[in-house]
Amino acid sequence: MVSRSYSNLLELASGDSPTFGRMNRQIPRIMAVAGIMSNIDNETKETDLSPKDRIIIVANELPIRAQRRVDGNGSSSSSTSSICCSKGWNFSWDKNSLLLQLKDGLGDGAIEVIYVGCLKEEIHPNEQEEVYQVLLESFKCVPTFLPLDLYTRYYHGFCKQQLWPLFHYMLPLSPDLGGRFDRTLWQAYVSVNKIFADRIMEVINPEDDFVWVHDYHLMVLPTFLRKRFNRVKLGFFLHSPFPSSEIYKTLPIREELLRALLNSDLIGFHTFDYARHFLSCCSRMLGLTYESKRGYIGLEYYGRTVSIKILPVGIHMGQLQSVLSLPETERKVEELIERYGRMGRTMLLGVDDMDIFKGITLKLLAMEQLLIQHPEWQGKVVLVQIANPARGKGKDVQEMQAETYSTVKRINETFGRPGYDPIVLIDAPLKFYERVAYYVVAECCLVTAVRDGMNLIPYEYIVSRQGNEKLDKILKLEPNNHNHKKSIMLVVSEFIGCSPSLSGAIRVNPWNVDAVADAMDSALEVAEPEKQLRHEKHYKYVSTHDVGYWARSFLQDLERSCGEHGRRRCWGIGFGLSFRVVALDQSFRKLSMEHIVSAYKRTKTRAILLDYDDTLMPQGSIDKRPSSKSIDILNTLCRDKGNLVFIVSAKSRDTLSDWFSPCEKLGIAAEHGYFLRLRKAEEWENCVAAADCSWKQIAEPVMELYTETTDGSTIEDKETALVWSYEDADPDFGSCQAKELLDHLESVLANEPVTVKRGQNYVEVKPQGVSKGLIARRMLSMMQERGTLPEFVLCIGDDRSDEDMFEVICSSTEGPSIAPRAEVFACTVGQKPSKAKYYLDDTSEIVRLMHGLASVTDQITPV
Repeated sequence: MVSRSYSNLLELASGDSPTFGRMNRQIPRIMAVAGIMSNIDNETKETDLSPKDRIIIVANELPIRAQRRVDGNGSSSSSTSSICCSKGWNFSWDKNSLLLQLKDGLGDGAIEVIYVGCLKEEIHPNEQEEVYQVLLESFKCVPTFLPLDLYTRYYHGFCKQQLWPLFHYMLPLSPDLGGRFDRTLWQAYVSVNKIFADRIMEVINPEDDFVWVHDYHLMVLPTFLRKRFNRVKLGFFLHSPFPSSEIYKTLPIREELLRALLNSDLIGFHTFDYARHFLSCCSRMLGLTYESKRGYIGLEYYGRTVSIKILPVGIHMGQLQSVLSLPETERKVEELIERYGRMGRTMLLGVDDMDIFKGITLKLLAMEQLLIQHPEWQGKVVLVQIANPARGKGKDVQEMQAETYSTVKRINETFGRPGYDPIVLIDAPLKFYERVAYYVVAECCLVTAVRDGMNLIPYEYIVSRQGNEKLDKILKLEPNNHNHKKSIMLVVSEFIGCSPSLSGAIRVNPWNVDAVADAMDSALEVAEPEKQLRHEKHYKYVSTHDVGYWARSFLQDLERSCGEHGRRRCWGIGFGLSFRVVALDQSFRKLSMEHIVSAYKRTKTRAILLDYDDTLMPQGSIDKRPSSKSIDILNTLCRDKGNLVFIVSAKSRDTLSDWFSPCEKLGIAAEHGYFLRLRKAEEWENCVAAADCSWKQIAEPVMELYTETTDGSTIEDKETALVWSYEDADPDFGSCQAKELLDHLESVLANEPVTVKRGQNYVEVKPQGVSKGLIARRMLSMMQERGTLPEFVLCIGDDRSDEDMFEVICSSTEGPSIAPRAEVFACTVGQKPSKAKYYLDDTSEIVRLMHGLASVTDQITPV
């Protein structure tokens, strides 16, 4: 098999740059079973595929059916769709698997696809090596073999008892309701995700290949992959709901999962609701902000932009249409028409897995209510409920099954008559063509799950009702007859992922049994022309948004999201599941203490500009007054006659005068530089012309309105500015209100000489032309007038307002205001996009840096 693989895994794991050759892309020797090495086709042919033409799809289960041979002789099968392992296994593609349909949707040969996942069947360790080679060579599948006890704890334990119920809004209020958090199950989940990462690393060419991870079974896998290779091109799609932050925050490992997902480049969700819940969790629990740029939602995470994709998955149109054309489908349709149609009965259809979230019992109760409230339907309407086997295990599933059977029995005993049962429960496994036949005959499909990620049953129903010419003849629909157009009625739950895309369906709250019964009655009573219009609308959407459209759209966005990889410097920080990658511009680097101290010692004249809030003072501090240590550091720096030191803040001059009263020689710029004082003994001066603050009479009532309606927000009235702060408000609501306030203020102050700006947790109105850049420019020009051009310039800040200072400082290197070959350090707090060339991680590092410079000053300028 042809593969572009990375051969030096030790070098890869170390995070060093890859050193593989493009001309030798064979799969390396693989350890499939502990202690057993395999050589796979050392004489593989060269490939002409371009680097972007390969994708590794990773999911819990491979799209493979495995069946033990009865004869066990290991002879090869002549069928092209199945291959026999020498140890007695038959393998074939699982055509119902979304992963296989995804590959078909991408087009034949357009992209080489490698699958990584588990088999549904347990393979004995003695057979694993040969099974591995057969699947790899014949299906391009990399099986992940897990010990049975580990798989049980990972899948049936953590995935199905803890993640799956919680993501479907079930809180573990008691041991029987959901599963209480069990750290041993969590450890098994992490271990399995690491094993998957090891498997992927055996076949990946990390510079070229894309990796697409699917669903909640592998939510921490992105961290293991990103740790192995910082620039891995990685997408993740969640096929289940993502709960609201109030539900999700109950998960003890909530931050670990969020941070792991954020190691992806693109995260996909079926609906906006699911994406909104995820973004809200990131905002509330990690303090991250997100924004939409040109239609794309992005999260800034340590210099990387993690993109969010919102697109529901579709169905495989070709597969479904081919099933509709099968002779056995036609025969089954004829049989169902004979059974129901000839007797004048209308079929309502439900197709659900037998699990606690599909709302089967609620649907049965709604059917009972329909027959009670509308006795005219008795004997005329039949609800056929197809119950697929449950995917999970447990007491709750058994109780739900027992309740379903007893409810069906009671309703049939009450409303049944000879030759008529109002409910037909089919709990035996059906072949796909049989299910499709029921779709074709049913007049209405009921999908009333109480919570479901996507649910493609309505889509399958829509395409099946479209049918074909042969089925039209069976149904006695005349071609080109406008009175016999295709028609459809759908009753769908509000709580399933496909609901937003089915605007022609009757949406219901499945918990409201009476409302569901009314919806069923309405569906039966709708006039035929309206049914036809609804079907046309649905079919147009489903046929154009199939699984191929979904897959191509996701991969296109994944390629776009990875476009910056080659232009950024990347390195990993953090341990365990807290690992993340910092990605910064080539010229952006961490400020070295040794470098700046050395530059400080070599120079005689220096300019130092320091922001205060969140730079010298940590974010979130209740007492904003500078510490005695900070005062001592500033006084030490000011003692050197060659230093000009300024504190630049948005605070008022009275506040800053009070806080820094012990600093005799410290320069202070207040209110973003509107007021300036060179030292304590001198008077305050204005950096711009005196401001007319009559605009406050307009702005303050508007701010007061938002303060009253936003709990935790405050107004700070400065001499020349007004600030609305929502630092202590709910982050989502505060951000929403800030956006509205910004628009409101810009509207009412459009003719005033002011600027309205939004910063981190605040909205500010200040006079036009006032910025921290003014202070930087004034400081440099002041030193130029004195004839003391600075040989050393240090400017540190953290906010958007500090970017004006950085811009002035960095651009001054080419002008006459600083000495030739001066040492210039523009430094921001935290790794983020900035005009500064350097960064430090947090306030503590800033204070440590300033303390180091003060220590040097003590040495060269004794008291």
